[in-house]
Amino acid sequence: MSEAKPLVEICKGVNGLDKIVLREVRGSSAEVYLYGGHVTSWKNDLGEELLFLSSKAIFKPPKAIRGGIPICFPQFGNHGNLEKHGFARNRFWSIDPDPPPFPTATLDKAFVDLILRPSEEDNKTWPNSYEFRLRVTLGPGGDLMLTSRIRNTSTDGKAFSFTFAYHTYFSVSDISEVRIEGLETLDYLDNLHEKERFTEQGDAITFESEVDKVYLSTPNKIAILDHEKKRTFVLRKEGLPDAVVWNPWDKKAKAIADLGDDDYKHMLCVEAAAIEKPITLKPGEEWKGRLELSAVPSSYCSGQLDPQRVLHG
Repeated sequence: MSEAKPLVEICKGVNGLDKIVLREVRGSSAEVYLYGGHVTSWKNDLGEELLFLSSKAIFKPPKAIRGGIPICFPQFGNHGNLEKHGFARNRFWSIDPDPPPFPTATLDKAFVDLILRPSEEDNKTWPNSYEFRLRVTLGPGGDLMLTSRIRNTSTDGKAFSFTFAYHTYFSVSDISEVRIEGLETLDYLDNLHEKERFTEQGDAITFESEVDKVYLSTPNKIAILDHEKKRTFVLRKEGLPDAVVWNPWDKKAKAIADLGDDDYKHMLCVEAAAIEKPITLKPGEEWKGRLELSAVPSSYCSGQLDPQRVLHG
C-alpha cells in the first residue's frame, strides 16, 4: 500500500508560484494558486481535466492567468474605471489562518481558506477598506465549491460598491457541439453591441460565432451540455444574480496573446456574476457569493436533456 496523499498540500507550481492541491479520496482534485486566488485545475475521479487552461497561459505576475477560474473584483470587465476585471486576479493572496466559521460541515472535504486585503497600490485607484475571504472546497463527490465573503472593514463610515464574477472557463470537446440550458427567454446585455439590452430568443444557447453577453436575473442553476463528451456541467450559485457567457471565436482568439489560435474551440466561459446592479456594503456589512460546480453524465431524450436529471434534480 502506498502512503495516501494528503487532502490538502501546499507546493510549487509553474514558475515556482505557490499553489494548493486539494484531493478527494475517490481521486478527484483541484489546484489553487495563491497568485490571484486562482483555481487552475479541477479534475474528476478519472483524472479528466474539467476546466480549460490556455495553452499559452502566462504564470508570471502581473499578468493574470488565462483560464481556470479568475476572480473579477472589485470590477467586472470595463463596467467601471478600474483595470479590466479589477485587481484581485493579479494580486498575491494569503492562506487565512483564522477563517470565520462556515455553516456547512466540512468533514471529509478538502478545502483551503484564502484572504486578500488592500495594498497601498490598490488604495490609489480603489481607496476602500475590505477583507475578501475565499474558501475553495472539493466535495466528497468531486464537486468544486467557491465561497466568497467580502466585508467592509472601514472605520470612517465609508460605504463602497463593486461588481463581481467567477470567470469560469469550462473545458469542452467542441464549442459547436455545446449548448446551455437555463438562460432561454431571459434579458441580456450584449457587450458586442455597446451593452445594449436584448431578450434571448433560442430554446437553448448554442455557438456559431463570438458571444459576449451578461444574462440578467438568472436562475440559480444553469446546465452546460457537451454532446460529444456526454457530459453536463451543472452550475449552482447564490448571491450572484447574473451570468456571463463568453467565447471569443476565431478572430478574437488570434488577437489574444496568451490564447492559442484554436483554443476557443475547446473553451466556454459561463460565469456566475453580480454586474448589472453593483453590490454596496456599508461599514461592517458582509456580502457572500457562492458557486458550486459539478459534472454529471448527460442523458438525452430526443435531443433534450432529461430535466429531472439536472435543472430540477
